[in-house]
Amino acid sequence: MASSSLFLLASLLVLASWQQAIAFDPSPLQDFCVADMASPVRVNGFPCKNPMNVTSDDFFNAAKFDMPRNTMNKVGSNVTNLNVINFPGLNTLGISLARIDYAPMGVNPPHVHPRATELLTVLEGTLYVGFVTSNPNRLFSKVVHKGDVFVFPKAMIHFQMNLDHNKPAVAQSALSSQNPGVITIASAIFGSTPPISDDVLVKAFQVEKKVIDWLKSQFSENNHY
Repeated sequence: MASSSLFLLASLLVLASWQQAIAFDPSPLQDFCVADMASPVRVNGFPCKNPMNVTSDDFFNAAKFDMPRNTMNKVGSNVTNLNVINFPGLNTLGISLARIDYAPMGVNPPHVHPRATELLTVLEGTLYVGFVTSNPNRLFSKVVHKGDVFVFPKAMIHFQMNLDHNKPAVAQSALSSQNPGVITIASAIFGSTPPISDDVLVKAFQVEKKVIDWLKSQFSENNHY
């Protein structure tokens, strides 16, 4: 019985480790796999373009990451993503990039990248940044300045805020997935389609229904930030 129990325990550990191993972007089995965005084939990721048709331009993107973006919106920020969707050469390489512009006092609101760790570098300005762990929800936060780097672990709720009342700020992030995904917490909860039941939200947030109705109006389909 003891040996059987040990075997079962070992098997469970191997299974858990295997599931962890496949939780990340798969490693490429060739030098590159430029995504064929026109292919009708549906796989976990994107099928490869015929390597004989690949050119240097497939590994280049005129992203204009040096150009400021428009931050005239409710939260005062603008995220420019460079991932496999708009840069097919990143397919299977397990990396993507983002430029984040912040208006004075602008916020990149709490959100999650379900498939990636994020490494943020401040290019201009001073930011208040942080992430919250899984339960019991410990906050790790710091004020970071030009040239500083901060890491947000995979799938943790995180945010950034420009602390300057007068000047914009800029950051650039590297993410450990070709397609990190993003779930903005407030708009996901109060602006989902179809909407989450009011009864669920009233109970979860311990507020009156009129508060939930107001929040939903702020994150309606045509009112997302």
